[in-house]
Amino acid sequence: MKTKNFKLFGSLKAFILIAVLSIMTLSCDNQEIQEMDEINLSKTEIGKNLRSSNSTPKKGETPIAGIAINAGFSELVGALVYVDKELDAGLVDLFMNGKDQYTVFAPTDAAFKKLYMDLGKEKITDLPPALVLDVLKYHVVEGRRAANSVVPPNGSRIITTLLGATFYVDTNGMITAVGNTATITTANISASNGIIHVIDTVLLPIK
Repeated sequence: MKTKNFKLFGSLKAFILIAVLSIMTLSCDNQEIQEMDEINLSKTEIGKNLRSSNSTPKKGETPIAGIAINAGFSELVGALVYVDKELDAGLVDLFMNGKDQYTVFAPTDAAFKKLYMDLGKEKITDLPPALVLDVLKYHVVEGRRAANSVVPPNGSRIITTLLGATFYVDTNGMITAVGNTATITTANISASNGIIHVIDTVLLPIK
């Protein structure tokens, strides 16, 4: 996995980085958040919108981690920091400073909280870090994959993740994972190092 090529400067610096970025207000982020709200549609409308997209959005100015922090994906960011601290996974540095392109299916905070409730847990650190790392890798795909290369015009499309496991996406933007299902609620949030698609459920790579 490419993450091994990126070394985190230390867990303390990761926390400092997140603390600093969380209070920053970037104009490009505001535009991206506004676009997120504009694309929030019904399931059928989402599928139609995703399929009708004919091009990959141009690169943004903010990295994936920066968008996640500024847009309030606190549970996702917390999961990244957790596996970095416990396993030296280097994910914060990868998504903040890495030059390679990735597509991230980003669960909302509500999606993470539902997962905790289903598992009888209260927070991400109640879960084994190795399991959390596998779950995070299951949400990432190599390369910039816009909605039109994720959501098929008919049938379903197989997506291979960094974990090596796959999931399927149907014409309405519904994802069928190994252990559950989710829906793409917002698409094509362009970062400097990839693309983010927001999903309403944390994907599980195990049943």
